[in-house]
Amino acid sequence: MPQTSTPLRKLGFLTIGLFDEADPRRGHESTLEIIALGERLGFDSAWVRHRHLQYGISSPVAVLAAASQRTSRIELGTAVIPVGWENPLRLAEDLATVDLLSGGRLNPGVSVGPPMHFDQVRHALYPDTAEAEDFGYGRVERLLDFVRGTPATDFSGVEGIEVFSDRVQPQAPGLGDRMWYGGGSLRSARWAGEHGMNLLTSSVVKAEESEDFAEVQLSHIRTFRAHHPDRDRARVSQGLVVIPTDSATPEQRKKYEEYARGRTPRTATPQGPARMMFAPDLVGTSDEIAERLYAHAAFQEVDEVAFALPFTFAHEDYVQILTDMAHRLGPALGWRPAD
Repeated sequence: MPQTSTPLRKLGFLTIGLFDEADPRRGHESTLEIIALGERLGFDSAWVRHRHLQYGISSPVAVLAAASQRTSRIELGTAVIPVGWENPLRLAEDLATVDLLSGGRLNPGVSVGPPMHFDQVRHALYPDTAEAEDFGYGRVERLLDFVRGTPATDFSGVEGIEVFSDRVQPQAPGLGDRMWYGGGSLRSARWAGEHGMNLLTSSVVKAEESEDFAEVQLSHIRTFRAHHPDRDRARVSQGLVVIPTDSATPEQRKKYEEYARGRTPRTATPQGPARMMFAPDLVGTSDEIAERLYAHAAFQEVDEVAFALPFTFAHEDYVQILTDMAHRLGPALGWRPAD
């Protein structure tokens, strides 16, 4: 097996938190159980996606608030919150509150752009202000300012028996340094670096200067660090779909392979007008996956990952996959579980 020059320092995982419409509590409980399992297995971080008007986690901050009370060490992240759905000031309050409840373990990841299917949802989401809403980077800048303590108003002091602050309250020390941007383009990578954020790279990128996924992702990582105040020390987390099969049953292996096979055609060429490139899902033994990762140009540039769990698998599948990641794949990448 080839050896990486930089051992993997942080191992995390990402889940979408699907649920059955007839029993949504069970799906949310499953997500919380998976996060608690991740902590017991020694993972460094657990991340949740968002899904609005779908059967997945619609309120990742609320779910992580619950997770913060069932865990004590593992970092908790969002990958990612599309801020087009959010009021930056209110989101800053929620993030700071959960960060304090977790003991400083929150890692909020965000992205920009109009809400998905905006033409269909605009009248429910922004009935009077849809045309005026800023869905660009400025919305994230407002969020960063509020999280980092920039005044939100010119008023503070005592009014009657109430005391008012000019900053969002509570303030969570260090949270501003743990803000992540989910970027898939050179422009986003540069912007995130210039604004001192951390960078989340996923299994989807924009094919701009190449049609080789690893080369494109590598260019994003290097562009981000070139424009970040910390340069080569700036944090980047890679998120690919990774499915180790070491302890899987024959039935599970067949399901995993069929899942990946069905998604493979979209990885061959850029998709749609935006020319989006998708990374192949990595299915196999931990040794086989480690060898493929060592050969991945972008993986060679990072020392932390948040491997994505497939969307549609069962709870017991996630238990098997996470257990193999912690016991076999992580160590094969030079990672050591947290105490």
